[in-house]
Amino acid sequence: MTPTLPTLLVLDADPPPRLGRLTGRARIEHTDAAGLAGRLPAADVLLVWDFASPAVRDAWPGTGPRPRWVHTASAGVDHLMCPELAVSDTVVTNARGVFDQPIAEYVAALVLAVAKDLPRTLELQRERTWRHRETRRVAGTRACVIGSGPIGRAIARTLKALDVTTALVGRVPRTGIHGPGDLDRLISRADWVISAAPLTEQTYGMFDTRRFGVMQPSAVFVNVGRGGLVDEDALAEALRRRWIAGAALDVFATEPLGEDSPLWGLPGLIVSPHMSGDTVGWRDELGSQFVELYERWAAGRPLRNVVDKKRGYVPGH
Repeated sequence: MTPTLPTLLVLDADPPPRLGRLTGRARIEHTDAAGLAGRLPAADVLLVWDFASPAVRDAWPGTGPRPRWVHTASAGVDHLMCPELAVSDTVVTNARGVFDQPIAEYVAALVLAVAKDLPRTLELQRERTWRHRETRRVAGTRACVIGSGPIGRAIARTLKALDVTTALVGRVPRTGIHGPGDLDRLISRADWVISAAPLTEQTYGMFDTRRFGVMQPSAVFVNVGRGGLVDEDALAEALRRRWIAGAALDVFATEPLGEDSPLWGLPGLIVSPHMSGDTVGWRDELGSQFVELYERWAAGRPLRNVVDKKRGYVPGH
C-alpha cells in the first residue's frame, strides 16, 4: 500500500517558491488568502510564502484540525501570530539566517550615505550644481543597535569593521549585550540608533516621542526591524523640530506606504520599500531553506529556527 504523502499548503505570493525537490515527497497545494481558512484543516504543513499577508492570523481562530508545522519565509512572525496559534501545539519556524548579512550591509550603506551626504550630492547632480561641502567621518562614531538576534549581531559586526563603536541591546542582558535598562543611556550618546528588534507586545511603539527626545540632535535613526516599533507621528515631529539629524526607514506600520503619506516629504528622511534584506537570489535561498527544513521534518529530525510563540522570535542566541 502506497503511504499517504503529507499535504503541504502554500500561501502563495508571486513568484511562487521553487519546490521541485519535494516532488513525490509531499502533496503540494496552493491557496490565496481568501481560500486559506477552508484549506487549513487538511494541511499537515503550511508554508507562508506571502509573508506580508495577515491571512494566517485571520484564518487560524477556531477549533478543529490545523497544520502541525507552519513556516514563514520571513524573519518576523508578528504577521501570523494570534492567541490560538500561540497556545496550540503547532510548531512555527522562520527564515532566520537568510537576511542577516544583507540587512547589515544595507544598514552600513545607509550610515555611509548619510555621513557622506550622498542624497544631497545626487540632488545637486540632477540640478547640475557644483557645490563643495564637508562631510562626517564614520570611524570613531557611536552606534546603538537594538535587537540582539542574528540580524542585530550582523549589523554590529559590520559597523565595527567601519571602526564604529557599537553597543548591542537585547531583551536580556548578558556578556556583550546590554539589557533594556541601558537603552536610554546608550541612545542618548549614539550617533546612529539602529532598530532591528522583533515586534512583540513589549517592543510595539518603543520609539516614541520620549525616546526621540532622548537622542542627541546629531543622531540618525534607522529602522530595519518592523514598522510597528516606531510611532511614526513622533518620528515626523522629531524630524520637523530637528530633535534628531535624520532617519532612514525600510519598514512601516502600513505597507506599501501610501502616496499621500507625509513621511515621503519629511526633511532628512530616507524611505525605502522594505528591501534591506532582499538581494539577488533571495527567493531561491528562502525556498532552499524551507526544503531543507521539510526534509528534517519528514525524517523526524528536530527542526531548526523554531520560534518561541510567546516571545515572538527564535530564542537562545
